[in-house]
Amino acid sequence: MVAAVLVPLAVVALFVFDNQLLRVVSPLQPADAIVVLGGEPVVRAQAAAPLLTNGLAPLVILSGQGDCEENRRLLKAFGVRTNVMELECDSTSTQENALFTVKLLREHQCQRVILVTSWFHSRRALSSFRKYAPEIEFLSVPAPRTQLWKYERGYIASEYVKMIIYGVRFGIFPWNT
Repeated sequence: MVAAVLVPLAVVALFVFDNQLLRVVSPLQPADAIVVLGGEPVVRAQAAAPLLTNGLAPLVILSGQGDCEENRRLLKAFGVRTNVMELECDSTSTQENALFTVKLLREHQCQRVILVTSWFHSRRALSSFRKYAPEIEFLSVPAPRTQLWKYERGYIASEYVKMIIYGVRFGIFPWNT
């Protein structure tokens, strides 16, 4: 009987407090690179463009199979020079985004990196990158929340499930950010 009340309340709480549970925002600081993760290309490219055009980093790595080219095109349309862009087009998940991009970040000897992704994805993305490159300082500057609740609620629910999967499968625990 108690569970019949508590479980629905817990589910409601996950959506009421989603911004506090899923979103991580770091103070803006100059960095060696910006990484734009694949998925929601327009939203993420719009968030990354001003960081690049304002000179917060000399390099941007666009990560994600299929989305890397779309993000390159969008960033170019937003006024970002193509000679500062590097592509990582092989990754198909956040875990692969981190694994494959960290290799490039190390080649460029990056010490501080800004991660740009969707707001609801920022905690898991940050945890993934920190797991695979603890020596690099990662900052989270997520795209802002949209006003389209219908659009985002499926992503929000999916994000909670993915957080559990990432903890069990990869040892990536989002609450260690």
